[in-house]
Amino acid sequence: MSMTITEKILAAHAGMPEVHPGEFVRCKLDFVLGNDITAPIAINEFGKMGACCVYDKARVGLIPDHSTPNKDIKSAQLTKQMREFAKAQAIENHFEVGRVGVEHALLPEQGLVGAGDCIIGADSHTCTYGALGAFSTGVGSTDLAAAMALGETWFRVPDSLRFRFFGARRPWVSGKDLILYTIGNIGVDGARYRAMEFDGEAIAALCMSDRLAMCNMAIEAGGKNGIIAPDDITRAYLDGRAKRPYTFYASDPDASFLEAYEWDCRTIEPQVSFPFLPSNTKPISEAASLNVTIQQSVVGSCTNGRLEDLRIAAAVMKGRKVHPDVRMLVIPATQWIWQQAMREGLFDIFIDAEAVVSTPTCGPCLGGHMGILAEGERAVATTNRNFVGRMGHTKSEVYLANPAIAAASAVLGRIGSPEELGMTEADLAAFAVKLV
Repeated sequence: MSMTITEKILAAHAGMPEVHPGEFVRCKLDFVLGNDITAPIAINEFGKMGACCVYDKARVGLIPDHSTPNKDIKSAQLTKQMREFAKAQAIENHFEVGRVGVEHALLPEQGLVGAGDCIIGADSHTCTYGALGAFSTGVGSTDLAAAMALGETWFRVPDSLRFRFFGARRPWVSGKDLILYTIGNIGVDGARYRAMEFDGEAIAALCMSDRLAMCNMAIEAGGKNGIIAPDDITRAYLDGRAKRPYTFYASDPDASFLEAYEWDCRTIEPQVSFPFLPSNTKPISEAASLNVTIQQSVVGSCTNGRLEDLRIAAAVMKGRKVHPDVRMLVIPATQWIWQQAMREGLFDIFIDAEAVVSTPTCGPCLGGHMGILAEGERAVATTNRNFVGRMGHTKSEVYLANPAIAAASAVLGRIGSPEELGMTEADLAAFAVKLV
């Protein structure tokens, strides 16, 4: 039987020759993870079920990234609980301050997740790792507790949707824009419990950072997982990094998809998601014409806090100043990214522009800390959600965009593009050459 990449990974981990959409399967897990919001609940349930030890101390990840460094007594108690559990269980992959990063940037960077893996995490954006050619999805804390003990869990095999992008991308269009465009077209429930498979020449041309951003937001369309077939770019990323052997899977040419979409990248502009849904997208030409003033710009998160994202933002900010009415926050997603950005002189550019550079944290993305919005304030952010009250007050607003748009908007004081600053992609390329 022909199968999609998602079906092949699930079949392999279920020990079955083939699986079919709608089937229930029990799969062995390669890695399980939780953060400082979800892991403490799982730890409590782990104890209640009478479990004595985790299934594999090298395949459990505990990453306190949402309120790091601890923002209050409650968060300190939660991270203490994680620390004590990690020590008692001899868990190898416990990352606290000094080692911690935003989980969905940290784990690929550390080589703890890879192609062909089956991964669950008690965080909805666990679907990020599909960019490496893995099946990865978010679960609840109770499911995480059981998985920590058993090393397996059950799934209903999802139907697959194919999203094919062809043609050359327009200036300033990134993976973030392609996924926002997708969500804008199919809606926030358009892929509900479906596997979202991205392919086509435009996807093949994306760097790993852009691929991770795309799969990260599959959940914003209701997807069970997002996935991209691994290739030479994947191999170059994994080689020398992967902690375990990995396996490349690809959909069969005659694999069955519930629906298939094809879009020409030559018609897709950079996208901005207006409040209060990621699906409320507008092309930048329209968004800029609406003169939406902002008070905050955020470059960071598990979606767009990688080194490539910071380089793009720095290229736009170089020689410019943040608008006096705007606060610009730059949040490298991991310690390694932070250090590399510093070495490349990106921090000098941001600080000269009067932006602030933070330690790695999810903080403002979920309205936790490090950048909360007051009543009536607006932020443009490279984060992944813009629900009511997502970044602070229920009467604040969040606009989702790529790093170039977020940086340009910080300078303009309103949502706008690098082109309004007289910048071209040739300028971006020249900036990249100087970094080398």
